[in-house]
Amino acid sequence: MFDRKNESRESSESSTPVSSAPSPAESRPAASGGAKAAIGATIRIKGDVSGDENLLIEGKVEGTVSLASHELVIGKSGKVHADITAKLIRIDGEVQGDITGKEKVIISATGNVRGNIVTPRMSLEDGAKFKGSIDMDPASSGEKTAGASQGGSPQTGSGKSSSENKASTP
Repeated sequence: MFDRKNESRESSESSTPVSSAPSPAESRPAASGGAKAAIGATIRIKGDVSGDENLLIEGKVEGTVSLASHELVIGKSGKVHADITAKLIRIDGEVQGDITGKEKVIISATGNVRGNIVTPRMSLEDGAKFKGSIDMDPASSGEKTAGASQGGSPQTGSGKSSSENKASTP
């Protein structure tokens, strides 16, 4: 009698992992819809990273990161020494390099950025560390970038742009 109950429990327990097998299948549609690709904390990449999906970086990346129409999140353990271009960029870790956000750049309280930022909207949370310039005038960003590469001072131009933004805000 006891053996039969144990056998029925074992068969029901063995069917439990089978019933959990559809769980990965359920995550597949989410992956195609808007899930994030991830670079784990122990991964190091040197070179160019580009793609057509959102990306979470928890590891180390050196080079360039280009996700022109997608979101990029630098996690708390993420360390990026690269020029970054993405639609929306959130920085919780460390970034050293120039950042271009097509829509918005957010530096969280745990974020640490050393570099120049070009974006129409910027959020710098209390406690965040930032050293560089912020250009919130996308119309003239091409001119300033060209001036910087020709030896011009990008901080002078971006400082002027920042004061224009403050003056136009009610």
